[in-house]
Amino acid sequence: MSEIVTAAMLVIGDEILSGRTKDRNIGHLADIMTAIGIDLKEVRIVPDEEDEIVAAVNAVRARYTYVFTTGGIGPTHDDITADSIAKAFG
Repeated sequence: MSEIVTAAMLVIGDEILSGRTKDRNIGHLADIMTAIGIDLKEVRIVPDEEDEIVAAVNAVRARYTYVFTTGGIGPTHDDITADSIAKAFG
């Protein structure tokens, strides 16, 4: 019997929470994960705030095999996503 592979997805961005941008990644990635045998168990949408990103990463990485992130990473100098993810992993 093979082990069940699980995942969570974090969608990062104030623009998603405000409604300015409509998320298109959840459904797409859920389809891909299902097709390759990954059981998507949870999706969280978090604001562009370091403490919120760190808390969400740490909460889900303790529970699931994989954590996928979408949004957040952008071409702007003020993006905090990469640094926040790094902080969550120490």
